[in-house]
Amino acid sequence: MNLLLAEDDPALGFVLKDSLEAEGYAVAWQTDGEAAWAAFRDSPPDLCLLDVMLPRLDGFALAERIRTTGSDVPIVFLTAKSLKEDRLKGFRLGGDDYLTKPFSIEELVLRIEAIQRRVNGGAVKNGGGVSLGNYVFDAKNLKLTGPVGSTDLTQREADLLALLLRHRNEVVPREQILVQLWGKSDYFLGRSLDVFVSRLRKYLAADPTLRVVNVHGVGFRLEA
Repeated sequence: MNLLLAEDDPALGFVLKDSLEAEGYAVAWQTDGEAAWAAFRDSPPDLCLLDVMLPRLDGFALAERIRTTGSDVPIVFLTAKSLKEDRLKGFRLGGDDYLTKPFSIEELVLRIEAIQRRVNGGAVKNGGGVSLGNYVFDAKNLKLTGPVGSTDLTQREADLLALLLRHRNEVVPREQILVQLWGKSDYFLGRSLDVFVSRLRKYLAADPTLRVVNVHGVGFRLEA
């Protein structure tokens, strides 16, 4: 599922993008309303997450533009404003939900899934999975579905694949992977990491366009 995130707070935007991608969503993040509007026109998303207080074009005005195109894409407003009048304005402009800051990632994901169920007649599209070559990776349900069937992943296998996928075509340092997944970096955990990488290569072998490359002395890169 492709999400358009419009959020001008760099810290919050980074956390939201990173966390939602870990849940299997593809996230296009923009930091102002005009840039978000351009991104929407270039590649219409499956759902919009719009901060209300955006520079250049606020979230309400952006939602109004989106609706004038005839699009019925779901819109969730993210805002520090909790006044009843603001919530009502958001719904009148065609918003599907209104989430007041601060909120938890878990609550946001549940709101997104609830909207997906409404849109898809009770089913979450692809289980919230994200396309990866000829595969669909469902991080939440620990499943990788490809040309020869489905593979049930362990939590660590899924976490490793999600991390590499968030940085696809970029080198992720070994130390970064070890600290994020194991909590520390040492020789023995490094050998465990090599075993998990070998497993992922085996799982992805049915698609020759996908490779987990070992960049000697540095880390790993998922080429997709």
